[in-house]
Amino acid sequence: MIKPLLPLLALLTSYFATAQTTTFDRQGHRGGRGLMPENTIPAMRKAQDLGMTTLEMDVLVSQDKQLLLSHDPYMNADFVLAPDGQPIKKADEQKHRLYALPYAEIRRYDVGSQGNSKFPRQQKLRTYKPLLAEVIDSAEAYARLKKLPAPRYNIETKTTPEGDNKLHPAPAEFVKLLLAVIKAKGIASRVTIQSFDPRTLELVHQADPTLHTALLVMNTQGLAANLKRLSFRPTIYSPHFQLVNADLVQACHKEGLQIIPWTVNDADGIQRLTQLQVDGIITDYPDLFATLPKP
Repeated sequence: MIKPLLPLLALLTSYFATAQTTTFDRQGHRGGRGLMPENTIPAMRKAQDLGMTTLEMDVLVSQDKQLLLSHDPYMNADFVLAPDGQPIKKADEQKHRLYALPYAEIRRYDVGSQGNSKFPRQQKLRTYKPLLAEVIDSAEAYARLKKLPAPRYNIETKTTPEGDNKLHPAPAEFVKLLLAVIKAKGIASRVTIQSFDPRTLELVHQADPTLHTALLVMNTQGLAANLKRLSFRPTIYSPHFQLVNADLVQACHKEGLQIIPWTVNDADGIQRLTQLQVDGIITDYPDLFATLPKP
């Protein structure tokens, strides 16, 4: 009766070994938008310089089906300049939808010179929304040049049911495009796909159950209810930091899940959460970790 149980025990052991890690995961949110223009190559390199374990980023799709880094599905008037160098009016943002523009046109917009008033420490410099493939190539080359550890990537699919075929492709096409880039770059073992949208996580898991996934959460429904939104257990439960307490951390670990909260932007908050024994933290200010004792 023991032998039939051995494969199951091996599977469970492997699962929990994957779910838990002894390396505290320091993630630069959108590269670290408190310091550099968000979701850009300069931001990712700054995060690497500051010792981030993982480069956190958002991806969307251009009209010509190229994956690029962007949180917003349009050009955000708060910090983007049009190709002619002029500010974009808030009322006109929807006229600059990424899914309605070929990537060659998207690249002409300046997303760094104006700065972002919400992040006064952010360095102002002219830069653009890069392709995902370009970001990976840059990060890998930069790690080799600086003799840094190979970076991990936490890639968020910016999909919603309301945005399907308007702001982005439907989930099946979106995931297919994303996984093609990951496979072509040979980084699958260092990638987590995260999303608020369970549909993309389901498709990622169906395509490759070995890929790490993270369920992003900002509601107050609780762990059990949110996990029921998926047919499988994700690798990571990633709630807003204000939802995290000792009970939630303990419950996640009991389920074999890592818990990595977002977006923690002060030293006291990072200290509190590390003391609760979360598995990592996502922050806009990667330099905050330097002021704290190593977790």
